[in-house]
Amino acid sequence: MTGIIISIGNELLIGDTVNTNASWLGKFLVDQGIEVIRIHTISDDLSIVRDTINESLEAADIVISTGGLGPTHDDVTKKAVAMLFNAEMTVHKPTLGFIKKIFEKRNIPFSKSNYEQAEVPDNAEVLFNKQGTAPGLWFEERDSLLAVLPGVPYEMKELVNHKVKPKLEAITGGNEKRYSRYLLTSGVGESTLSDNVVGNLEPFLNDNLSVAYLPSPQGTRIRISGYGHSEEEVEEHMKPVIDHILEKASYLIVGEGKELTLGEALGNLLREKKLTLAIAESCTGGQIADSVTNIPGSSDYFLGGMVTYSNKAKVQLLDVSENDLERYGAVSKQVALQMARAAASSFGADIGISTTGIAGPGGSTEEKPVGTVWVGFWSKDDYFAVKALFTNDRLINKERSSAVALEIIRRKILGYEKLPYDLKPQYTDA
Repeated sequence: MTGIIISIGNELLIGDTVNTNASWLGKFLVDQGIEVIRIHTISDDLSIVRDTINESLEAADIVISTGGLGPTHDDVTKKAVAMLFNAEMTVHKPTLGFIKKIFEKRNIPFSKSNYEQAEVPDNAEVLFNKQGTAPGLWFEERDSLLAVLPGVPYEMKELVNHKVKPKLEAITGGNEKRYSRYLLTSGVGESTLSDNVVGNLEPFLNDNLSVAYLPSPQGTRIRISGYGHSEEEVEEHMKPVIDHILEKASYLIVGEGKELTLGEALGNLLREKKLTLAIAESCTGGQIADSVTNIPGSSDYFLGGMVTYSNKAKVQLLDVSENDLERYGAVSKQVALQMARAAASSFGADIGISTTGIAGPGGSTEEKPVGTVWVGFWSKDDYFAVKALFTNDRLINKERSSAVALEIIRRKILGYEKLPYDLKPQYTDA
């Protein structure tokens, strides 16, 4: 089966609202074994809505639209669908009663536009909306299926999970469904990972099995997807390619899971090894500590951190040498090393990590351009700093610096000699 998603609303086109509905629905349909062939984002224009739904019904087995079911003048989806099917509008009494109760409970006047929300095309099956005042609509027309849903995300998801999904499962019960596994890697570029580490995967792939690389500042997630009648069946098909990836990229793989983060993976490792961590941050502004403490139970291994943004704070809180600040500057190996050691010492931690750099857009020099970052590492067994050069974007620089710091800790705990992105350790001059 094929599917098309239609997102309706001027607010989506002009950037006032981020279209999260389309991505959520795309995953939902694919999980049901339905191939999404198109996603439309269109304005609240009656003829555009009508024509887009009409064309989509001709092209796909199921069409899902969201938006345009509210009480205001720019909500035209019901009218467009009624025009398309030459349907009359009729009042759905259960919805009308439900809306009236909501307004009575909130002591809000009931208006004509609220009454019209209970009107539906007479050829529609009403999908009762317990989360709001706009009912969903289900049509079986022209050998295709059409679900017309509200644009409010939690209302849409409620109707999909409890109304649309059972209908689709009844229709697609024998269809193959899509299952995926996700491997998070860190400290390697997407192209290097694909071309030089994992290598050619074509011998493993076919129409029912695919691999995708999904890069982000945290790292590259490898998605392995397959179609089958059961998860066990797909797992069997996936095994050869997953075994190959694990063999080739073992030291780069942080862990498995679509939502797994570097902070979570490192936290699990610190807990397992009974190690503690302290952090001193400058250019990352607390982002490393944020990543670590986003995980419940992080107090098991995270002792504390400091954001020492100014030179004064570095001197007063971390005892960084004023002479070194004057001679080498805050963005230097010497300062990064002192910050990491002082962080561990101040909190009595097994590991200290630090960042100091030029996030941008200002503050650069010819010798130290925007994106220059030093990361310091201290443990009883090792003490070094690495110099990285990232981008001209401030927020990306903060994210990548944080990811590199976390990945350095992970690799040192596991005893890997190679550092992220082949960065070279530089040691104290003393």
